[in-house]
Amino acid sequence: MIEKITIKNVATYSSEGITINNLKKVNFIYGSNGSGKTTITNFIDSPNSPEFQNKGCELIWENTTPLKVLTYNKKFRDKNFGKGKIDGVFTLGNATKEHLEEIAKMQKKLSEIKDEGTQKADTIKNKNEEKTQLESSFQDNCWANIYKKFENIFNPAFDGSKSKERFKNKLLSEYQSNKRPVKTIDELKEKSKTIFGETPTTMNIFGIIDFRRLTEIENNTIWNKKIIGKSDIEIGKLIQRLNLNDWVNQGRLLLDNETEICPFCQRKTIDNDFRRQLEAYFDESFISDTKTINELSEEYANGSQNISNILEAIESAESTNKNTKLNIEMFKAYLKTLNQQFVSNKDRLNNKLKEPSRSIDISSSQEQLENIQGLINKANIEINEHNNIVANFQVEKTNLISDVWKFLTEANKVEIDRFVKQSEGGQKGIDALQKQKGELVNSYKELEAKIKEANKGVTSVQPSVDAINDTLMAYGFDNFKIVSSQTEPNQYQIKREDGSIAEKTLSEGEVTFITFLYFLQLAKGSISEDSISEDRVLVVDDPISSLDSTVLFVVSSLLKEVIKSIKKGAGNIKQLIILTHNVYFHKEVSYIDRKDNNRDDVHHWILRKNGSTSNIQNYLKKNPIRGSYELLWDELRHADKLSGITIQNTMRRILETYFKTMGKKTDDDIIDCFSNPHEKEICRSLLCWVNDGSHCISDDLHVEHPDAINDKFSTVFKRTFENMNHIDHYNMMMGVGSETQETV
Repeated sequence: MIEKITIKNVATYSSEGITINNLKKVNFIYGSNGSGKTTITNFIDSPNSPEFQNKGCELIWENTTPLKVLTYNKKFRDKNFGKGKIDGVFTLGNATKEHLEEIAKMQKKLSEIKDEGTQKADTIKNKNEEKTQLESSFQDNCWANIYKKFENIFNPAFDGSKSKERFKNKLLSEYQSNKRPVKTIDELKEKSKTIFGETPTTMNIFGIIDFRRLTEIENNTIWNKKIIGKSDIEIGKLIQRLNLNDWVNQGRLLLDNETEICPFCQRKTIDNDFRRQLEAYFDESFISDTKTINELSEEYANGSQNISNILEAIESAESTNKNTKLNIEMFKAYLKTLNQQFVSNKDRLNNKLKEPSRSIDISSSQEQLENIQGLINKANIEINEHNNIVANFQVEKTNLISDVWKFLTEANKVEIDRFVKQSEGGQKGIDALQKQKGELVNSYKELEAKIKEANKGVTSVQPSVDAINDTLMAYGFDNFKIVSSQTEPNQYQIKREDGSIAEKTLSEGEVTFITFLYFLQLAKGSISEDSISEDRVLVVDDPISSLDSTVLFVVSSLLKEVIKSIKKGAGNIKQLIILTHNVYFHKEVSYIDRKDNNRDDVHHWILRKNGSTSNIQNYLKKNPIRGSYELLWDELRHADKLSGITIQNTMRRILETYFKTMGKKTDDDIIDCFSNPHEKEICRSLLCWVNDGSHCISDDLHVEHPDAINDKFSTVFKRTFENMNHIDHYNMMMGVGSETQETV
């Protein structure tokens, strides 16, 4: 069956167009002339016609399985009549009862195979939808919980996979094939800084700082040694007793070799003996030690300054280097402490130079220097690793990307494994169903070939001729008939009783009627013996445009027989779409037995043209086409929503239409049906009321009719139908009790 029709950008259909969806087995489309019905039938009949190509028009079939379409419209009439001969319609006419039963049995089996195949296709569709839903859910979870979580950290690793579907596919591929060892997130982050940052360049190694000599000076024992002169010299006892060793030594250095004046007291106290004792006191050992502390102090000052300069240069450079491998904060802290030690030690050395006899403690800088050297060594290790990466950048990048994906698959192993198992299980089920469906297709083709072979030799065009002529005779068309051609096989001709060809002399109504009868025979058979049993869809477009009321009834009756067969599932006509502009034909053909429970098989539409644009409205199971008499009763059924004046006019028109126009009754006939004088008076009042303002005003009786007495007159209105023995009609029109028929 056809499930959906979309038409746009053609004829009276705009770019938005119309969509006719939820089509049923039987479909009625009402539309006035020019509303776009012909475009719909042309599209259904020839969807691949150039006028519909690349316009957005679409014809959707159930289970994506197109059926044969037979369309009755003006094109059909023009194609089949007017050329002097008509293609014969093959039907099963010459077969024995047993042969027909065998064919029917095979057709039933063929239908069962098709139904089973359809069920398999539906199951496959459902399984595929389940699989799609599973994949969609897994895909969304991967995107939200994995991609978005690590997007900013490992973004370059996701190149080529930055869409939901690609990311999901890449994750599954890596899950199956990635054999890299699993790295920690911290390892990956650290390496990503180099690989996924700016394109890396080679970095210089920090030089090794040799601080051994500096620590040797700091550890020299001379700093604890008290450097003084000889104690066995006469002047030495005084100097040492008064602890004037450093003071005398400083004054000694100020003595002029030629002067006798003391640099301290400024008196002539310096003689040769004093000079000799001073020189003897400050002997070679003293001079050697003081020389040593002078040299060591100078060496320490220069060495510490040199180291400070080197380290401060490193600090300055690495503080602004965003790619530094050095722990710059720790480095600064250690350097600050080291410089403070250097300053303190140099102050103490200066004091030792001034006072050699003093014992001093030098602070060891070894710990700070080792800490600094440790930071430098660690940085150099990372720099070497970095430089190795630079030297093998592409290889390292490829490895890092693989490591990232391995980490992601391992971190989400449970979810991925669950999805893979469910997906593979679902696919196995689908594959098994596909195999079963394929076997059914093969069985269908084999049985279909057998049916075609069985049809050969028992099919004939004569039964269609007989059926058409019987219908023509039954409805008074007795001056012509359809006959098999005497000159061409499987062809028809239309002849009059005298044997002359009648086709060119038929009236439009006669042509329309016989064409429709031919169409119905074609719907049951085929112009080819091979396709008699094909399932098909019928499209009927205005079959009674020029017919009288009798033929309208006949055509409607014939179509209703087709509708019954479709609803029962009998025969090979699977769907019917009727389009018409004729209200009376629409009402007649859609008028069905209320006992019919297959109402879900019927849908109704109205096609309208607003300005120059066609649009359609779906009324589902409710038939929107009703006559004016039905609409009057519809108003009366909703009297509680109407004014008294409207009720008055509605009752008047119903009584006039039913009793006076159709029943040829007078007012007196209606009034006299009441035996009770009181009831007669009420009825007379009702008739005056319903005629009030329209036909006559009673001079004998004036009745007011405020809303409060509407119920009273409604009761009298009903009693009128009771007393006239037409209560069944009242009940049917008011929806009371069980009705036998209705329009659906």
